[in-house]
Amino acid sequence: MSREILLLVDALAHEKNVTREVIFTALELALASATKKKHDAGVDIRVEIDQETGEYQAFRCWTILPEEEIENPDAEITIEDEKSKGKANNDIVKESIPAEAFGRIGAQAAKQVILQKVREAEREQILKDFLAQDEKLVSGQIRRMERGNGIIEIGRLDAILPRDQMIPKENLRINDRIRAILIKIDETVRGPQLILSRTAPEFLIRLFELEVPEIEEGLLEIMAASRDPGLRSKIAVKANDQRLDPVGTCVGMRGSRVQAVTSELAGERVDIVLWSIEPAQFVINAMAPAEVTSIVVDEDKHSMDLAVAEDQLAQAIGRNGQNIRLASELTGWELNILTEEQSDQKTKEEYTSASQLFIE
Repeated sequence: MSREILLLVDALAHEKNVTREVIFTALELALASATKKKHDAGVDIRVEIDQETGEYQAFRCWTILPEEEIENPDAEITIEDEKSKGKANNDIVKESIPAEAFGRIGAQAAKQVILQKVREAEREQILKDFLAQDEKLVSGQIRRMERGNGIIEIGRLDAILPRDQMIPKENLRINDRIRAILIKIDETVRGPQLILSRTAPEFLIRLFELEVPEIEEGLLEIMAASRDPGLRSKIAVKANDQRLDPVGTCVGMRGSRVQAVTSELAGERVDIVLWSIEPAQFVINAMAPAEVTSIVVDEDKHSMDLAVAEDQLAQAIGRNGQNIRLASELTGWELNILTEEQSDQKTKEEYTSASQLFIE
């Protein structure tokens, strides 16, 4: 029997690509589960296998607890109990019991526990191998839809693309191949769950990294991104090599690179703007295609007042405030749009107020 256990452990570990320790743990739980069927329901049975010889021993165990905390007398005892001699609270008292010869039902229960543990270990190993590759941008096939969420098959792993992380109005169907970004890993009862997104700004950044080799080479850098998924987005780029035109490089020959990104994003229009170390200049660039005639920076409030010509006002604000909102998210500044007339009026009022204060 001992030799058979060692052969079984080696075979399972090799077949399922998990460690011998995982198989030994599963076997110990399985043997304990089968042994427990010979005792009362509340009894704590544990089995220990010698990993060198394959021999195993069964134990009945009690946990030492204060009297007021005891809920299961079959598996818990107080420090005053005779068995607790030389022990302290929370210690485990073990008493050897005969190793049972398992019948057909016991073997079946053991098999179920082993398979469950091996499956869990196998899943964890696949996930560990996947995470070791450090791939944020993933590609997979939609296997099925559950309550509006997409279950995406990525190699040997399944991931979830929640409904709120899909691009609005995008018509995804079973067997479609899609790309997405890994945003988090949720711990669930069934094990770790990969959560994907197609709406996160980082997804846009990763797609450009894929299409523009100069970014991977370090010649270009994407400094920030903001999105209104499925409609419009902005990215800020900076050249680390002064000989390069960062905006033109990201657009590509006849717009080929930006079009490849747009088609992946269900037609989302992408504005590529030049990043600047000067916040005011960066904001002016981010407001494109609207032209800013003057700008007032309030560093205390971390906001800027932007003056635009009357005929540029609608373009500066954008549909439902889209342009100003995306520019604000991209730059990290609170932006206020004013017409030139409103800007002049506000400047005069502030000048009058400051002059009056000075006179007083």
